[in-house]
Amino acid sequence: MAASSLISDSKEWRALQDHVGAIKQTQLRELLEDDARTEAMVREAGGVYLDFSRQNATPDTLKLLLELAGAAGVGPKIQAMFGGAHINSTEGRAVLHTALRAPRGAVVEDGGANVVPEVWAVLDQIKAFTERVRGGEWVGVTGKRLTSVVSVGIGGSALGPLFVHTALSTEPEAMAQAAGRQLSFLANVDPVDAVRALRGLDPEATLVVIVSKTFTTAETMLNARTVRAWLTERLGQAAVAKHMVAVSTNLKAVEAFGIDPANAFGFWDWVGGRFSVSSAVGMVPLSLHYSFPVMERFLQGMHAMDDHFRTAPLQDNLPALLGLLNIDFGEPGTNGQHSFYQLIHQGRTIPAEFIAVVRSQQDVYLGGEKVSSHEELMCNFFAQPDALACGKDSGTLRAEGVPEHLVPHKTFTGNRPSLSILLPELNAYTLGQLLSMYEHRVATSGFVWGINSFDQWGVELGKVLANKVRSKVQEARSAGRQVSKADGFNASTVRLLNRFLEAKTQPPAQGKHTFPPGLEL
Repeated sequence: MAASSLISDSKEWRALQDHVGAIKQTQLRELLEDDARTEAMVREAGGVYLDFSRQNATPDTLKLLLELAGAAGVGPKIQAMFGGAHINSTEGRAVLHTALRAPRGAVVEDGGANVVPEVWAVLDQIKAFTERVRGGEWVGVTGKRLTSVVSVGIGGSALGPLFVHTALSTEPEAMAQAAGRQLSFLANVDPVDAVRALRGLDPEATLVVIVSKTFTTAETMLNARTVRAWLTERLGQAAVAKHMVAVSTNLKAVEAFGIDPANAFGFWDWVGGRFSVSSAVGMVPLSLHYSFPVMERFLQGMHAMDDHFRTAPLQDNLPALLGLLNIDFGEPGTNGQHSFYQLIHQGRTIPAEFIAVVRSQQDVYLGGEKVSSHEELMCNFFAQPDALACGKDSGTLRAEGVPEHLVPHKTFTGNRPSLSILLPELNAYTLGQLLSMYEHRVATSGFVWGINSFDQWGVELGKVLANKVRSKVQEARSAGRQVSKADGFNASTVRLLNRFLEAKTQPPAQGKHTFPPGLEL
């Protein structure tokens, strides 16, 4: 298929379209009775067990999907990504987040230069710094040990690290390493978030990590200045040197902010924001909290899945198969079935994914109970996919004596697709495997659709418009006038802006810091 053509123009796509009619004639409850089909739709790699037998698919479907992947060049594109080709075409960059977790001594090239030594130089820097802080060698300006960390960043600079923090916060080894320590994230520029991140913290014992690739992101830098003011008005200007470090590629801006560039941890243009958790973006705050050895095992788990994605044939490749099946819907634990499951049982068809672990991080067994708490959770993990797939028909309900007026409400059509992923346990290593698998699943979908999964132009327009709004709001307030269409806004935005400005009775005090309740001086 020519590079410029759409995948939907290919004969392989048309073959899948022709196959849809046959699939519409199938029912999952019947497909699941075919043991050979079920066996053909189970894969395992490195202890990660994937069962996609509850997809509206047959072995023929899988064959056609793999042929589509071949037409889209998924295999060569995977190799190009790992080989350092500039597949982020709109930004002219390589896509080498996998190099961030490559073992020491590996070779991953960008423009003919091996980047792995640079990666490990930063990892060694992170290890040395975090061990100094955790060991009490690096202390705050008053001599107190720094036991609280606030990570300031947004988007990929917060979501990935927060995900890992949430997952490891109850894992026994990680908990032990984090004993007596606190980690919080400040992403949203809403002052409420600053209160939540800083409330109750002792500035003398707090270390702040500012995470911004360019050190120019408006929300992050405003939050950074807010936290800097929170520190310096309590501890003096010397607090910046001892209580603030940076993760950035812009050392000049880091220094201008007041942070010593020696206390900055770098990463590279070939690390996309949404793929940056295994860079210093995640490794600095998470290693401070959980220790570098725990987070190194996270990197090792990611590398194991990277290696599987790079080497496994597509028909056995977990991330590639997930990308071809392309479903994504979920909620922790049994919360989902008490909220939106009625929608996916009786409303529109929403493919779902169920992810569980064999051994819980923290199981509870009460004497006299039939099962432990984790086993109760797992009973739902096994039951819900079958409930979605098989449903319950009106004839069965009537045979059970269900009143006629309730039959329509208790009828479930079934044939709702899902897939199940089972991990042996959830620790730093398996978490790395899981996250890497989803990273590569996104890449696979992009490879098939001809979409660049690695740039971020989609977030830029809103930032540009926000800059314009900021400028005009400041200008209107200073001149004591209303915003008008002459400022370049449509009538709706003009009305919203003026409603906001009129209702906001207290303009910012010039040259003076104010903090919301809970963070007052």
